[in-house]
Parts: sequence; C-alpha cells; structure tokens
Amino acid sequence: MTKSSFIRKYSNRFLSRWLVLVFDSLIVVFSFSVATLLRMNFQVTEIDFNIFFSQLIFIIGLRLLAFLYFQSYAGIIRHTSIEDAILILKAVFTGSLGAVAVSGVIRNTLGFEHVFNLSASILIIDFFICLFWMVILRFFVKSFYESFVNQFKPTIGVLIYGAGYTGMLTKNVFQTDRSTNYKILGFIDDNESKIGKTIEGIKVYSLPEVLDKFVGSNDGMEVIMAINNMSAKSKRKISDIFLDRGVVVKALPPVDKWVEGEFAMNQIHNVKIEDLLGREVIQMNNKRIGEEISGKIILVTGAAGSIGSEIVRQLIAYFPAKLVLVDQAESALYDLEYELAGKVPTNVQLIVNVADVSDTRRISKIFKNHRPDIVFHAAAYKHVPLMENNPYEAIKTNVIGTRILAELASEVGVEKFVMVSTDKAVNPTNVMGATKRLAEMYTQSMNQIEGVKTKFIATRFGNVLGSNGSVIPLFKKQIERGGPVTVTHPEITRYFMTIPEACELVLEAATMGQGGEVFVFDMGESVKIIDLAKKMITLSGLRVDKDIEIRYTGLRPGEKLYEELLNNDENTLPTHHPKILIAEVNTPSYAYMEVATNDLNHLLSSGNNNSIVAKIKEIIPEYKSNNSVFETLDKKSSK
Repeated sequence: MTKSSFIRKYSNRFLSRWLVLVFDSLIVVFSFSVATLLRMNFQVTEIDFNIFFSQLIFIIGLRLLAFLYFQSYAGIIRHTSIEDAILILKAVFTGSLGAVAVSGVIRNTLGFEHVFNLSASILIIDFFICLFWMVILRFFVKSFYESFVNQFKPTIGVLIYGAGYTGMLTKNVFQTDRSTNYKILGFIDDNESKIGKTIEGIKVYSLPEVLDKFVGSNDGMEVIMAINNMSAKSKRKISDIFLDRGVVVKALPPVDKWVEGEFAMNQIHNVKIEDLLGREVIQMNNKRIGEEISGKIILVTGAAGSIGSEIVRQLIAYFPAKLVLVDQAESALYDLEYELAGKVPTNVQLIVNVADVSDTRRISKIFKNHRPDIVFHAAAYKHVPLMENNPYEAIKTNVIGTRILAELASEVGVEKFVMVSTDKAVNPTNVMGATKRLAEMYTQSMNQIEGVKTKFIATRFGNVLGSNGSVIPLFKKQIERGGPVTVTHPEITRYFMTIPEACELVLEAATMGQGGEVFVFDMGESVKIIDLAKKMITLSGLRVDKDIEIRYTGLRPGEKLYEELLNNDENTLPTHHPKILIAEVNTPSYAYMEVATNDLNHLLSSGNNNSIVAKIKEIIPEYKSNNSVFETLDKKSSK
C-alpha cells in the first residue's frame, strides 16, 4: 500500500467517524431544545436563553465525553445492530446521569444556581428523545442503504426445509449475508403442529402448499435442506421433487464442519448429484478386512486409476506391511505418490512401479521381487467406444495382461487374486465388455488347476460416480462450457455407485472369497441418463433447454440401452452381507481357456480386427455386437 493510499484510506475512516459524532451532537442539541420546549409548554417567552444556552453547552460537553468513552459513534452505520443500540443506551444514560451528578456538585459547591439548576423533567424528556433519535436514525440509514444497494443485487427467493433450530440458524445466515439480496419466502415442515404458524414473522408451509404457491412463480428460487438428521432416502425424495420442477436445492455442511455451533454462508452448497444417486451407506465388516490386510504385502494394478487409487487409500488404513503400486500412467502415478506422501504410516512401505501389465518380463520381476500376499487387479482399458475401435489394445491389456498377472500370482504363491470386473461383461455388446468377460473366465478357470493355492475372485459392479470416463464429469464440463449436454438416447439407463462403495466391495470380496466367486453388488435402481442430465443442469442453477440445451447424439459403437449385472443363465447365491451376492457363472475348463487365449494372442500378431473379434465371439457365444462394425460377424455366424 502506497503512502497516499494509506492516508486516504484511514483519513476517510476517521472522517466518517467524526461526521457521525457531529451528527450525534446535533441530535443532542435537538433533543435538549425539544425537551425544554415541552417542559415550558411551548411558551418561548418564558425561556431565559442565556441560561438555556449555558445549560445546552453543559449537556453537549457531558454527552460528548460519554460518546467518546463508549465509542458509540465508531460503529459502521450500514451495519447497525442491537449491540450498537445497547452501546448508545449506555452512552446516553451515562451522559444524563452525569448531568444530574455534575450539576448537583457544582450547584452546591460553586453556586451558579441559575445555570446548573437543571430540571429533572427536562433531563428525563431529553434522555428519551436523544436515545430514540440516535437509535432510530441509525436503523433508518441502514435500511435506506440496504434498499438502495439491493436495487443492484439479484433477488433470490429462499425456502428453508425444516422449521427447527437448524432452520432458524439458516434463516439468520441468509438474512445477514451482504453479497446477495435473499428473500426468505417461508419454512417448509412436515410437522402439522407447525404448519400455518409463523416463526419470527416467517410462515411455515406444508410441502404441497409450497409447490402450489411458490414453485413456478419465482425464478431463481432456492430450497435449503436444513434438517441434519434427514435420511439419504428422504433427502433424495425431496430433492427430486424440486429438481424436477427446476428449483435449485442446497444443503448445509456436515455438523462436524460447523465452528462453535454455527456455519458460514460460503459453506452452504448445492446438493451433489452423487448424493441423489447413491444409496444409504452400506456397512462393511472393517474388522475382518483389517485382519485380512494387516501386515500383508499387497499389490494393486491400475493403482493410479479411479478405483485403484481409492483401493490404495482404503488399504492404508488397515496397515499392510507393504503396498506395491503398479500403473503405466506415469503422471497419474506421480500425482498419487505425491498425495500419499506424509499420509502413509511409517510401518507401511510404499513401492511405486511404472509398468504395463502386458509386459511379462517387467511384471514377472515385480512379482518375484515383492512376492505379494494379495493382488487387487484394477488395471484395464474401459472406454467402450475407444476400445471398439482398438480391439488389439483391449485384448492385450484386459485379457493377456490379466492372464500374465494370474499365472504369476499362482507361481509365486499369492493367497488371493481379486479382479475388478464390470457389468458390461454380462451379455456383452462391445469389445471392452467382452474382454472383461474373458478375463473373468480365465481367472475363474484357474481355480480348477490342481495344486494352485491362489484363490481367484472377481467383483462386478456398474458405473462409478466421478471415475475417469464417467458420464458425470463429462456433463459437468459440458455445463461449464454452456452446453449442449449430450445424451446418447432418451431411454438409456445405467446403474451407479460411489467410488468408496465400489472399493469397499472389492476389499470385502477379498475377505469373504474362497476362490471361484464372482461377487455382484446390489446396485439399487437403474437411473435414466436423461434424468441425470436434467438434475445436473438444475443443480448448477440453470434451466433445461433455456440456459443449457440437451442434445441426443445416438448410441455410440458397442453401447446398449440397459446394463445387466447377471447373464440370463446366471442365478445368485446369498452371502453374509445382504447387499453382496455371488453370481453362479458358467466357467469353462482351464484347458479350454488356455487354448482359447493362446489362439487369441496368436491372432494379435496379425492385427486383423475382424479376426480378433470373431475369435472372441467364438469363445463367448452370448457376445452380440450392438451399433458396431462388428455386427456383420454376428450375421455371418447366424447363417
């Protein structure tokens, strides 16, 4: 800050304070004059102006001393509060009391009876007039200032869901915010004893009343969820009601983020789409997971990916002896290593390897150097349209890479090999899903080999919220760019789960798996992608097809309308966890899978995509291409 700007800033501040003090002095003159006139019944001729002016100067002097002592003039007028009014009360009362005391002492010791013979009634009237005008004019200036400034601010109507303590706290936070002109339209509550009543002048409505009275007639309206103990199911239900009507829904921060029982305006956030798609938190058996992981050497492939990195984060909490991270994505692996620096306990050794799972020599060296007890295999190519155009890479990584890992796991005596699969492996319609099904089949067949101690386990789940390639990050980017938001088909649906849930499933599978299981997760209800797009646009405070256009682009190569978790010929068996099931899959013999994958590996050298995909279809009869150049192979095989 320059010297001139410093002087200008602080001189303006002091100047404004002195102006307030001068203004307060004028109120003192006014109040004492009116008090004198009232006492004399407005008989001006009966007033001795020499005595009056002497008394006035005396009163002004005492009040100025009180104002200076209590700093009643130092407050910012536009932010006047009850605390400021109390400070003014103290200053005015002290000035009046001082006038009585000082005038009495001077009159008794020095005389001047005419000058200091102040009437008690004048002092009382003066006290109330002075107090009233000093307080009321400050609030008037504050109100005028806010009215003037609010003309240039956007007005946002706010409905607060919950008329309890948290709702009142929310109301106060919004009413004290200076950045935006918020108008509290009312509270919403399910408690019939509150509906129809008012709280601090704000009416409490039922949900149907609010939908009828406010929704549709207030552009830019927001609903604030102000109930801390609301279940995830109730939150989704209420949020959906308003989001479907184009109303932005916001939520409070978690209670543990509040400071001294309060939260700040900037902590109130839009309800996250992840919260609306997830289910109630599914509890895992952390004790059993800890017993399985603690003190072991764990190897994670695809460690820098969305699933792999979360598996690593969760594994750290169970204190493995060594964590070996494997991924071919150099930058992402570096970022993960940087993130974990300082978070990994001192008794956990972290080893980071840049490696391709399809590189036999490199992967063999890693396995033999570290001899892991448990392997979590999350490395895979997973983008459906991209793999439809690159079958070679899909086979090389998803099938051959998995085979290399599985064989090395059995060779070095790994206890458990947990493969991360996908619902796209069920009745596959694309190369990516078919390669993941092949990987499932190969690893499951290895459980049949006599003498192999490694237990091979697979887990299947649907789309993971926020993962690389997920539709949600794509929609967010499209909305940030101003649209359009692209949806492939109006009827397309998908199952969703959160990254932590997916990884907890993988860890749980490692504890309960005895070899040969394909674990599937209760994914709840599938979600229409078009509904997902509309909700995300509304949550961004924008309007569908007005601010952001939704455009249909048609199904992409290999894409299908509905995902499945089970094949038509597959049934499920229960486990000890109600949300985790075991799929009864048909697994070919190891001998057959060994020959099939050898043939497939041999075909890779030809580089002929049709030959490669035709071989996959031969191994997996239920693989029928959809919206793909490989559909002709299905027609040939059906003749």
